[in-house]
Amino acid sequence: MNGTQDLSQQAYFHLRPDGAFVGNDPARGPWSADHCHAGPVSGLIVRAAETEVGPEKMLTRLTVDLLRPQPLAGLRVAAETTRHTKTLATTRVTVHDLDDTLCATATTMHLARRDLGPVPNVTMPPPRLEDAVPGPFPIGEIRHDLPGFANHSEVLYPKDGNQGAGPKTIWMRTPALLEGEVPSPIQALCPFADCGNGISWNAPTTEMGFMNTDLTVQIHREPVSDWLASDSVCHWQSSGIGMSQSVLYDTQGPVGTALQTLVLFPPA
Repeated sequence: MNGTQDLSQQAYFHLRPDGAFVGNDPARGPWSADHCHAGPVSGLIVRAAETEVGPEKMLTRLTVDLLRPQPLAGLRVAAETTRHTKTLATTRVTVHDLDDTLCATATTMHLARRDLGPVPNVTMPPPRLEDAVPGPFPIGEIRHDLPGFANHSEVLYPKDGNQGAGPKTIWMRTPALLEGEVPSPIQALCPFADCGNGISWNAPTTEMGFMNTDLTVQIHREPVSDWLASDSVCHWQSSGIGMSQSVLYDTQGPVGTALQTLVLFPPA
């Protein structure tokens, strides 16, 4: 997918000699100047799982539980295989901070690649990238004044598309995951997949916070383009619980879906 990715652009993370991943400015999330956006962290989780399983099987499902904020200062990611057969593999991945506090856990499913030739399929064309126009990052208000994820993401909207509250479609192109390394297609998908709550918010952050506690991505095809699109909608409830649903596309069509559980909270 990302053979043309510009590795001169600052990546989300750099790797310390001791194996810890340290967040660069692009990894900084919107809620805290000291913590990562969960999307790039999910990319690190996929990187660990794909390394553990190997390229013969494709990652088809990722479920991440975000237990606490992920510090930019450093993260350690470890994966272990929990099942490996001819058809499938599963892993469990943990993310710890530099104090060895558990920050996130994840599970993945990987399926064997086969060459079946043409198969019947539903045709769903993607939004038209050629008609898209530049626009602001979907979240207009950030709760700190330092550069972060939003400043390092290129965003396009369908011509005359919604740029306010409610369901929304956007295209996005994001940096590389790790300095000096070309990410796999699914590693590159993760930062964008975790943006559903920020794409389709129902009120600005000055009126309501909407942080996700998890991310589940179901993938049926590896993306083949750097530009990725999302059709996203968020459901907010008076209980303080919400959900984001997104259909993810590359320039050829749909590649998967993403779900997030949301915690809603009033501004401080």
